[in-house]
Amino acid sequence: MLKRLDLRGVSGDLRTHLPRPQIAASPTATVQAVLAAVRADGDAALRRYTEQFDGVTLDDLRVSHDELANALDSLEPPLRQALEAARDAVDEYHRHERRPDTRFEAGGMVVESLRRPVDRAGIYVPGGRAGYPSTVIMSVVPAQVAGVGEVVICVPPASGQNSDRTTLAAAALCGVTEVYRVGGAQAIGAMAYGTESIRSVDVIVGPGNVYVAVAKREVAAQGVVGVPAAFAGPSEVVVIADESTPTEWAAIDVVVQAEHGPDGLAWLVTWSSEVADEVTAAVERVVVASPRRADLEATLREGGYAVVVDGPEKAVEVANGVAPEHLQLMCAEPDRLLPLVRHAGAVFCGPWSPASIGDYVAGPSHVLPTFGSARFAGGLGTEDFVRTIHAITLDESGFASRGSTVRAIAEAEGLPAHGESIRIRSAKRDAVSPRADAETVPL
Repeated sequence: MLKRLDLRGVSGDLRTHLPRPQIAASPTATVQAVLAAVRADGDAALRRYTEQFDGVTLDDLRVSHDELANALDSLEPPLRQALEAARDAVDEYHRHERRPDTRFEAGGMVVESLRRPVDRAGIYVPGGRAGYPSTVIMSVVPAQVAGVGEVVICVPPASGQNSDRTTLAAAALCGVTEVYRVGGAQAIGAMAYGTESIRSVDVIVGPGNVYVAVAKREVAAQGVVGVPAAFAGPSEVVVIADESTPTEWAAIDVVVQAEHGPDGLAWLVTWSSEVADEVTAAVERVVVASPRRADLEATLREGGYAVVVDGPEKAVEVANGVAPEHLQLMCAEPDRLLPLVRHAGAVFCGPWSPASIGDYVAGPSHVLPTFGSARFAGGLGTEDFVRTIHAITLDESGFASRGSTVRAIAEAEGLPAHGESIRIRSAKRDAVSPRADAETVPL
């Protein structure tokens, strides 16, 4: 079930020996067609695609206030308490991470960095295979902490006219009142372009399948909406284990992220062939017994690997090459390996730190980079909802000390107006200022 990849004795760049996830057929053309239809036909396209892809005929796109309130009221007390605890943990962490405005002063110049939230944020919450109230919390709360005034959620309908009740309850728990039962690429198009029922947003965040992730890239490339740099697609995990790692713990943690379905990654990396054998066998036992066996097998069939390397440093080199969404250092002395980690969405250190803790209650958002985008992007946070505006103020001395520099560079670039904007001010200043070398006439 986990394909064996033996990299012992391999020299040079290990990345060239690592398989990468492959999408069987590029969805770009399909996504572009869906987006174009939503842009042209609005709500009619949303209803059409919801019936085609989800098998659901919708009357109302928007979830009513009563339905949200009823979903929250229907929660069993232990689940409500758990969701409240998760919300509070995410809120506390992101308030700690929030950056203030700054002021920089140097030689007659002041630069203020003013941090301003976007006006309206769109949150995509996956559905279909499962409900994800945790994704509501992990996406909405950072936006609220950033100061976003309006938050919109799109979530696929689960059955009939309904979306997953726990997802709706989480939205109500977070104070979101604008929720639409629309999923897939069509939901991304609706939030980007706007329709008769859904007003456009400034930024779209949230994980989803490859169609959703590609749709976000497409609308961002059109310049109509902002999206984070990370490709938040199918889920991934790399577990680094050794002889000190309990076999069953390593096996279940390899399997956890595969529960989300196909196109993801589930890797074990070790420098012990015995550990590789034992964990591989344990993974098979877990999969066979799981009620989500089909989803697990779909992921592991293409993206499941047991990799054997020469030592701990090589294991981290493999992890850096994969750049996984989740990296677990479930080996002895994880603190020694952590400084070597360069590319990962989130790192979980030691046997008592499974990625499932990060999925729900650690505090940082579980919306993380996938498909190798951890090489250049990080997890969702308040920064994804904030713009920095620079306010620059110079007094006369600050202008005078910088003017000649501007004119020299502007002349080199062939931009005369840039230089002229300095020259005319310098001329005015020289005309009204006494010459420094003028003679002083005694009285």
